[in-house]
Parts: sequence; C-alpha cells; structure tokens
Amino acid sequence: MKIWGRENSTNVRKVLWCAEELGLDYEHVPAGGAFGLVNSAEYRAMNPNGLVPVLEDGGLVLWESNVIVRYLARAYGAAPFAPADAKAWAAAEKWMDWTSLSFAAPFRDLFWNKVRLGPGERDEAAMERGRVQCGKVLGLADDVLSRQDWMSGSAFGFGDIPLGVIAYGWFTMEIERPALPHLEGWYRRLTERPAYRKGVMTPLT
Repeated sequence: MKIWGRENSTNVRKVLWCAEELGLDYEHVPAGGAFGLVNSAEYRAMNPNGLVPVLEDGGLVLWESNVIVRYLARAYGAAPFAPADAKAWAAAEKWMDWTSLSFAAPFRDLFWNKVRLGPGERDEAAMERGRVQCGKVLGLADDVLSRQDWMSGSAFGFGDIPLGVIAYGWFTMEIERPALPHLEGWYRRLTERPAYRKGVMTPLT
C-alpha cells in the first residue's frame, strides 16, 4: 500500500490518520507542493486531476480523500470504527460530507490567508469572513457533541476524521475562537489518540 501526498495537506492527513488508526502497513510518498511529482505522466495516470492524496492498494488506485477513508474503513476496519449496520454507517458518514460541503470553504478562506499567505498577500476581509463563518458552522458540531461523545456516534469512528483534521488547524492557529466547550472536549480526546498525533499533528505550513 502507498499513500501519495504531502503531510501538510488537510486531505492527505485524513488518509494518513485513517491508516494509522487501522494499523495498516503503508509507504508514504511525499507529493505535491514543494515535492512536485503531481504533474508527471506517471502520477497523472493515477490521478488525472494532479491532486493529492492518491492511494495505491494492490491493483486499486483511488483519489478523493473521503472516498479513500471510506474504502479503508470498509476494507480494513471493524465496528465501532466502521459499523456493519447500514444505518450506523450512514449516521457517521453524513458528517464527512457535511464537513466537505459546509465547513471546508470558509476554513480555506481563513487558513490560506492566515497560514499560507504572507501579510502583504492576505485578503483580510476574506480571512475574517472565513473565521466568523467557521465559528457559526462549528456551533452545529458543538451542539451535536453535547449529546454524543463523537461525531460518528457513541464511539469514535471514520466519520470523525474529516472534521478532526480541520479541527487541528482551527485550534492551532492564533485566532479568536468562540467558546464551544463540547467541540473543545472532543478535540482534546482526539489529541490523546496516538494515530491522530502521528497522522495529523504535523506543522501547519
């Protein structure tokens, strides 16, 4: 098994964390950003989008980080991380798409301007809008976590992974954050997981 992508990518972190949670034996191949490779013919044959991550597992090649996490959970996971029951699976899975559709865009505005761009390059208005919107969206997650310990339900599962990766950036950046005590407690529990520390908690660059 190979996982292609730079470890400072949010989407690559999802896959690395999932693989660590499952105890998989894999080779990590840095790609994208300063590492290049993604525009080579060989890489584009795997992922015509030229993006990271890419998973190679035997003869299977996959791209799109949420798809890879779902695949790894189904192929190598077991309950409660990967529930066998279709209803429990869907209850966890919905938070993956919610994170990508509701939270990723405002977070990108915040993160790129705060971390990836220098002071003279930043769009301060977009950064502030992103920060405010992130706080509002995370309020929904905080409400859910007031009633259950994990986004996936009563136990930690694959549905926690997308938001868990973005939460690392949210809580690590030097920004003003609204008080969201249930989200904060969930994040603290994530940071106690060795797989989270290895797969996610690398420098924000």
